[in-house]
Amino acid sequence: MVQSIVVGILLCLVQFLAALPWLAALDSRLFRQVAQRAASWLAALIAVVGLGAALGVFIDVVQDPGRLLIWGRVFGAVLAVQLTLDFFAVVFPLLLLIWPQGGAVALAAFREGVRQPLFWVIVIGAVILMTCSPFIPYFTFGEDFKMVRELGFDTIMLAAVVFAVVAASMSISEEIEGRTAITVMSKPVSRRHFLLGKFAGILMASMLMTGLLACFFQAMMWVKLWFDAEPAPDPAWLEHARTSLTPLTGIAADFIVGAAAWLEQGLAIVQGSVFGLCQVTVLLAIAVALATRLPMVVNLVTCLLVFFLGHLTHVLVVVSSGRNTLVNFIARFFDNVLPGLEYFDYGPVVIRDVALDPGRFSLYLGSIVAYAVLYSVIALLFGLILFEDRDLA
Repeated sequence: MVQSIVVGILLCLVQFLAALPWLAALDSRLFRQVAQRAASWLAALIAVVGLGAALGVFIDVVQDPGRLLIWGRVFGAVLAVQLTLDFFAVVFPLLLLIWPQGGAVALAAFREGVRQPLFWVIVIGAVILMTCSPFIPYFTFGEDFKMVRELGFDTIMLAAVVFAVVAASMSISEEIEGRTAITVMSKPVSRRHFLLGKFAGILMASMLMTGLLACFFQAMMWVKLWFDAEPAPDPAWLEHARTSLTPLTGIAADFIVGAAAWLEQGLAIVQGSVFGLCQVTVLLAIAVALATRLPMVVNLVTCLLVFFLGHLTHVLVVVSSGRNTLVNFIARFFDNVLPGLEYFDYGPVVIRDVALDPGRFSLYLGSIVAYAVLYSVIALLFGLILFEDRDLA
């Protein structure tokens, strides 16, 4: 009992510490006022000890290893959401410290994007799709779980792409055409800071959407396994970790291992989300560059064409090779000019029967990220050139 209570207090302390950054980001002034009072910290300590003791009693009452693993995963899911929010709570203060002018524009664009009804409409729509996907029969002869995974990653990517492109088209075009950009740049904010800050802020809002949807998607994959009456896949290190922790933590070892297993499985979701974010980054850079000259509707149509052609030009090059010279020439031209979005497809990794070598996969992931960064930099430089002589008056 004592071991379980001590472990419960430590686990609640971890959750409390993880909550501090995003609580401070919600209302920094109120947080500072509360933090300056010793009574507030004493109340927080009492709450942590009380909740930790209750958690320890709960662990001691349950005792069943299988159920404790499940409850540990629930604990890990809550912690994963908090760590996701902590990332954004820490990034923006660092960005403002390193890049004050652009960071201020990025923070304003991020807040504007998150507060838009469009952000939450897309999130709710993606959540509904991912909620339905585990219960749909796919007739894949035992490969339904892989199908749900692939559809989930595609849903997250499409949601972030739609939001990023629409937000960039609306925000930048409206500020330029509404002459509010002049007010922003009348302060010590150059055109470069304005455009790059808008890009960074909208990208961070897209990353927040991706992070929240990824956390929900991981839960839906667990629901899929439960619906199919299949055991949740446990990491290879689970039994060894349980054996090592049992002398120190007693029966709470199963709870801790369950939380660690959830966080480790979340890293695989992060890898898949990186592929989608690379595609979001490239299309957002193109939308930001075009928004300096084109109205919103034209920008959206152009980005839609880039999206489809970026996925299809490689196929057109292969199909038209040796058959139609003119079509092959046009396909090769677009294949060289437009981004190769097919490289950001995570589906082939999901459907593999044999796991990829971690070292080679890391190199491949690094090359994908480098390609996305390079193409985005080129697109943003093109946008800066277009924006430099744009008349804002």
